[in-house]
Amino acid sequence: MIEVRVPAPLRSHTDGSKIVQGEGANVGEVLDDLGRRYPGFREGVLDQDGGLRQFVNIYLNDEDIRYLRRLDTPVAGGDVVSILPAVAGGA
Repeated sequence: MIEVRVPAPLRSHTDGSKIVQGEGANVGEVLDDLGRRYPGFREGVLDQDGGLRQFVNIYLNDEDIRYLRRLDTPVAGGDVVSILPAVAGGA
């Protein structure tokens, strides 16, 4: 199982859970698995074309998947996937 850390904006889809477990061979498959078990979850992370939403960052064991193989990044039991909404602003 893969541990997935869920940000506050997506917790309404996971019954308020901050951490859920997913299965799959890569990050995309884990997100698909969570989407099947938690309706609306996948749409909160991926766009209509199945790509990562513009303001969503995903890390596998503290490494940004954009610099790995994106959604095709392989995962293994014990890995941690962290989903973080991008934060912008300042003055």
